[in-house]
Amino acid sequence: MSFFEDIAAALDRDGIESRVHDETMFVPITADVEIQFVEIDPHLPAANVYIAAADVDEDDDEFEAVLVSVVFSVEDAVNTVGDHVATDQVVTVLRDLHEATDERISDLEFFPDPVNNQLMRAEVGESAELQVLVEVVDGEPCASVTFVALSDNYDDLMDDAIGELWESDGDAELTDEDRLRLFETIHAEAVSESEVLVLGTFSDFDRLFDVLSLAADQAGEWESQLLPVEDGFDEPEVYDIFGRDGLDDDLAELVGGDDEEDDDFDYDDEDDEEDDSVDADDAGSLSGNSALSPDTSETASAGRIGKTEIDSGTQVPVEDEV
Repeated sequence: MSFFEDIAAALDRDGIESRVHDETMFVPITADVEIQFVEIDPHLPAANVYIAAADVDEDDDEFEAVLVSVVFSVEDAVNTVGDHVATDQVVTVLRDLHEATDERISDLEFFPDPVNNQLMRAEVGESAELQVLVEVVDGEPCASVTFVALSDNYDDLMDDAIGELWESDGDAELTDEDRLRLFETIHAEAVSESEVLVLGTFSDFDRLFDVLSLAADQAGEWESQLLPVEDGFDEPEVYDIFGRDGLDDDLAELVGGDDEEDDDFDYDDEDDEEDDSVDADDAGSLSGNSALSPDTSETASAGRIGKTEIDSGTQVPVEDEV
């Protein structure tokens, strides 16, 4: 099989259509965009990868295929197609958020972040935001959703930043990129003082719109419950629920006091030696006393046995009780 035939078979197993014409393979990504593989070496093998508009005549002056990569194996070709399919899905979701094409988010007005164009934000509640970051992770498109309850001074900080960066007539001349970078830094600092509720990461975009619809309905309730803790509020000491912090100090004092008391109860070494000598004498006297030594003679054994014998004539018959 040729290089293109191997690629076509691998794509077909993933449910992706393709067609070959002359030395070019066409793989549609959307109705408007396609990937083109142009073979440059059939023996290596190798192929250039282009992104182009679909269903456009090559003689059209507006037709332009853009070289994006080169592949040298079937696996590389399949991964390249997968990456572009995932990227297109990311673009589609971002467009759906921005244009509110789904009726479930028709009440939300998403706008792109000025620095990260893959982050969409929408104002909800009194002073909160829904933030949706859409990106490709491990070859799969997904969206991470965060609910941010902004601090009370957020609007003032942003107004001051805009006034200094865009409305100031100072001598310093800043480019738009510099202004956006500085504005994003100020915005990040303001958000860091806010209360954040992570809603999760979703690869099912239909479920994503359900979550966003619910978040819009719950925004006011969440915002009221995510108010920052006041500085004067004393948090409970959750790690001292059994009062062990003071117990350790008390134990240390008791151990120190025991050392002093032990000095009053030290035994005299001479008393210990006298006790040892007395014990030795007692042991010697006991070992020398024959009355306390067991008699192992046959006569003694016979006497012991005789004393334990039972006379059959003295046994009391046992009658059954009725």
